Amino acid sequence: MPRYPVNAISHGPARNWVIGTIAGVLALAALIAGSEFGSLAKSATFHQNLIAWVSAGVLMVSGVVGTARLSAALSHLVASRSLPAAGGGVRILSTGVGYLLVVFSVLDLLAVHIDQLLVGAGLAGVVLGIAAQQSLGNVFAGLVLILARPFGIGDHIRVRSGALGGIFDAWVNEMALTYVTLNTDDGVLKVPNAAMLAAGIYQLPLPASEPPASEPPASEPPASEPPASEPKAAKTDNTAH
Repeated sequence: MPRYPVNAISHGPARNWVIGTIAGVLALAALIAGSEFGSLAKSATFHQNLIAWVSAGVLMVSGVVGTARLSAALSHLVASRSLPAAGGGVRILSTGVGYLLVVFSVLDLLAVHIDQLLVGAGLAGVVLGIAAQQSLGNVFAGLVLILARPFGIGDHIRVRSGALGGIFDAWVNEMALTYVTLNTDDGVLKVPNAAMLAAGIYQLPLPASEPPASEPPASEPPASEPPASEPKAAKTDNTAH
């Protein structure tokens, strides 16, 4: 069974799910409490200011912990069903999205106007999305392939795709976040995940293992030859002359 690298905050998938869920609930409660009962306006009371600052602190700490734990648990889940490389990519993506949500929530509790920040982030996201459209498409297609599992590593498959040159048979060597590595009759082929997701995949039966060659029967020892008879003594004719 393959062993996956264990991060310092990864003490087991079950523990990460539990701690991440508890931290997420605390972060959500802090966000609700700060939004409903806290305020940093000039007319706000001391208690409202205190609730706003405490809620922001709790939201920051629990949000960071929850994001890290849930990302680690999700990464372990994906890596156990595919490859550690894919799990690492999922962890980076989920961690970035989680931290971004935590930062925006804390800024909202602290009454920081993020309208212009959101506009700038939206424009930057549009530009990056257009520039990296193909790469992002392969990443999301890889996630779909990992979760849906139309094929797995070591499977013998038949691929039907006009973009890939028609119909060919291949063995699946590797499934990563952007490419699928296939072993074909022409050699090793790296296919983008988006192309594999759009192709028709047919599972071929694995070849039956050849039975071990039977050992030849032990040859019987050659029959012992009868001992050579001693030459008979020549009879001498004692004929009188």
